[in-house]
Amino acid sequence: MSELDHEERFLSYLRVERGLAANTLSAYRNDLKKLSKFAGARDKNLLSLQPADLATFLKELHGAGLGPKSVARALVAVRGFYKFLIQDGHLRLDPSADLEAPRAWQSLPRFLASYEVERLLSCPDVSTETGLRDKAMLEVLYATGLRVSELVGLTPANLNLDLGFLRVRGKGGKERVVPLGRAAVEWTRKYVAVRSRVERTKSERALFLTEKLHPLTRQDFWRIIVSYGERAGIGHITPHLLRHSFATHLLENGADLRSVQMMLGHSDISTTQIYTHITNERLREIYKKFHPRA
Repeated sequence: MSELDHEERFLSYLRVERGLAANTLSAYRNDLKKLSKFAGARDKNLLSLQPADLATFLKELHGAGLGPKSVARALVAVRGFYKFLIQDGHLRLDPSADLEAPRAWQSLPRFLASYEVERLLSCPDVSTETGLRDKAMLEVLYATGLRVSELVGLTPANLNLDLGFLRVRGKGGKERVVPLGRAAVEWTRKYVAVRSRVERTKSERALFLTEKLHPLTRQDFWRIIVSYGERAGIGHITPHLLRHSFATHLLENGADLRSVQMMLGHSDISTTQIYTHITNERLREIYKKFHPRA
C-alpha cells in the first residue's frame, strides 16, 4: 500500500468516522503532504520516520514561519495519523507518542552567554556614585535572579552581607532567602558604604536610590539596563533577561531544579522546568557541533 493510500484512508476515516469538517480535513491533508515531502528529502517514507525525525519536522515548520496554532494542528494531524496506522496494523510502535506540544520550545526565554554577562557587568563607571549603584544592582540581579520589582523593593534591612544572603518578599507576599555571591557582596558593600553618607531618615528607604535620593523605580532600572545593554554591544535587553541567565547558568553548571525553583521564587516547579528545555537544547547544539559522528 502506498503512502498516498495510507493518507487517504486516514482522511476518509476522519471524514466518515469522526465527522471532521472539510476545512479541517484540507488542513490535515496539507500537513501530511508536508510530512511526506520532509520524509522524501531524507530518503525515508512515512512508516520509517523516527521520533527524532518528527521532532525535527515540527521545528522546521516553526522555523519556516508557521504560527503556534498551525504547528499545534500539524502535531495533532501527525499523532492522529500514526495512531491510525497502528490501529490499522501497519506499525507496531508509535513514533509520535512522545512528541511535545510546540508551546514548550516556542516560548523558550532568551538568555545571555557568560561572556555577554561579563561585558554587561563591566559597563558601569564605578568611580562615580551612580556607576557604583548600577554596578551593585547588576551584580545583585545576576547573582540572585530577582524580579525587577523585588530588586528595587530591597531595603538595607534585607541584606546580610556578612553571611552572604538577602531576604526578599516575592509574589503573594512569600518571603525567601537567596544567596549572594562574592562579587555581589563586594560591590553591594561598596555601594552601601557610599549610600550610608545620606541622612538617616533617607537611608532607611529603599536600598537603591536615585541621584535625588528617591527610591529607584522599576521604570528607572529598565532604562538603566537598556542603556548598558546597548553600551555593551548586546542590544536591547531587559531585567528579566538577567533572571533567565541566572537560572540557565545555574542549571548548566549542575544546580538541581528544586534549588533553582526556590531561589527564583516559583510556586510551581513546572514554571522552572522551562530552563531544562534551554539546557537540553544547548547540549544538543554542543553535541552536533563537536561530536565527530553527530
